[in-house]
Amino acid sequence: MALLDNKKAFFDYEILEKFDAGLNLLGFEVKALKMKRGNLSGGHVIIRGGEAFVVGVEIPPYQPKNTPADYDSARTRKLLLKKSEIEYLAGKDSQKGITLIPLTIYTKNGLIKMSFAVARGLKKYDKREKIKAREAKREIERRLKS
Repeated sequence: MALLDNKKAFFDYEILEKFDAGLNLLGFEVKALKMKRGNLSGGHVIIRGGEAFVVGVEIPPYQPKNTPADYDSARTRKLLLKKSEIEYLAGKDSQKGITLIPLTIYTKNGLIKMSFAVARGLKKYDKREKIKAREAKREIERRLKS
């Protein structure tokens, strides 16, 4: 079951490959995610020192008055991946024009997981083409309906 979605990811990026990873979270972050609080837009995955981290994902506290005073809602969170996957992703991330972006946060067997993608940013004219194709498809469906 999806808890959070990055709706702009499919519009702004060309998705090349998808990966799933566990997230290293605090207890109150898990509760906030289960209440579908958070924001994935603006987040990305980085590889540093043989480990993967997600940066820029906003998870507000579940109960603001009960959270630690030094809690940062946009803190860097560790992703739980196999070493071979991290090495593969490090190679992909070093290529020009390629980035790793979060797509969804979901639950699987009671665990919180994140789906992210190896993606390439779309140019403005590519986005316009998508919009034109979508509008043409809608127009065809309207005409067929009536």
